Amino acid sequence: MTALPRQKLLHGDCLEHLQKLGDDSVDLILTDPPYNISTYSTGNMNFKWRPEINNDLAGWDQAFDPARIKEQLLRVLKPTGNMFAFCSYNTIGRWHQLFDPVFDTFQFFVWHKSNPVPKVRRQGFLNSCELIVCMWNRGHSWNFGRQSEMHNFFEGPICMGPERLKDPKHPTQKPVRLLEHLIGIASNPGDTVLDPFMGVGSTGAAAIKLERNFIGMEVDESYFKAAQKRLFEFEADTVSQGELM
Repeated sequence: MTALPRQKLLHGDCLEHLQKLGDDSVDLILTDPPYNISTYSTGNMNFKWRPEINNDLAGWDQAFDPARIKEQLLRVLKPTGNMFAFCSYNTIGRWHQLFDPVFDTFQFFVWHKSNPVPKVRRQGFLNSCELIVCMWNRGHSWNFGRQSEMHNFFEGPICMGPERLKDPKHPTQKPVRLLEHLIGIASNPGDTVLDPFMGVGSTGAAAIKLERNFIGMEVDESYFKAAQKRLFEFEADTVSQGELM
């Protein structure tokens, strides 16, 4: 049986924890930082009968500038590593301004949501696509098994049902299947995946399933405790399934 992936979960400001990591110690940075859009998106509904698609981001969506952690992200990332970050239209330009001059390649990956949040009024488009900025240097290797895996988009539903945590509820919890896809094509078993904005641990769950080591950081105590519990249970379930094989 393959050795268990190592987990390191850290509670507190990610900048402080990043400063303690070694140089060139991470193969993939995959993260979902605050979007800076809060609750002013026009027309989105607050579905009491479907709380999993509530668009109230105010408690989580604090002001964030990637410049604050840029130096540390670049320091811990291996020269052949890559970085993926979910972002909104508010932050695309900032990511490009900061990181395009640093990496050989700066591209976008699109998550097309098959069940986007509805709108009350038919004014403007549904938010059915989410952007991920992708950055890497020459020398990085990819794990594309088929031509279809080389497409820069992924189609799938938002996180809902049993996978969606109810207490605490994270407003932008990502589906593990999407994160598995990104980790699978961008890293190898035994590699180290870093998420400095871990939330409730979805990136960690995907990393564990794919036999990657994981470093997760989260400043919110309720999210951190939920991630701890979730990843402990997920790892235990992964072990039991492996023993049955």
